[in-house]
Amino acid sequence: MGSQWLFTLTYGALVTQLCKDYENDEDVNKQLDKMGYNIGVRLIEDFLARSNVGRCHDFRETADVIAKVAFKMYLGITPSITNWSPAGDEFSLILENNPLVDFVELPDNHSSLIYSNLLCGVLRGALEMVQMAVEAKFVQDTLKGDGVTEIRMRFIRRIEDNLPAGEE
Repeated sequence: MGSQWLFTLTYGALVTQLCKDYENDEDVNKQLDKMGYNIGVRLIEDFLARSNVGRCHDFRETADVIAKVAFKMYLGITPSITNWSPAGDEFSLILENNPLVDFVELPDNHSSLIYSNLLCGVLRGALEMVQMAVEAKFVQDTLKGDGVTEIRMRFIRRIEDNLPAGEE
């Protein structure tokens, strides 16, 4: 649990610095998403090597792997999966506790800051590397007084492998 504590404090320092470097919360949110995306793009290789998870056949299977394997492996938590859309292309990850926000209180002048937005970027980046274009966004946040933290995931499309002609 020691490294978790260090990660939480380091992340807090990063967000604090971004808040100093950028004019408004919207720009900080974009930077956190971009940083998360770059982490996700790299993290997926480590995840696939360590988890021995094969290719997911559909978005439901992907949701299970994200919640039960990836979040557990990297953050030590297992979010619940809820609120599936009728088409099966959207779901919510409910984080009962978000380790990134331990010891955190948002100052009043940062009410539109999405403190944990890095996570959305990580999810987007990692899934893009396995040919899934997704949207990930926070719709509830305990830092903003909500009862739970909720990340809404939406499948956009499968990304086709760009194979040279004749190599299908």
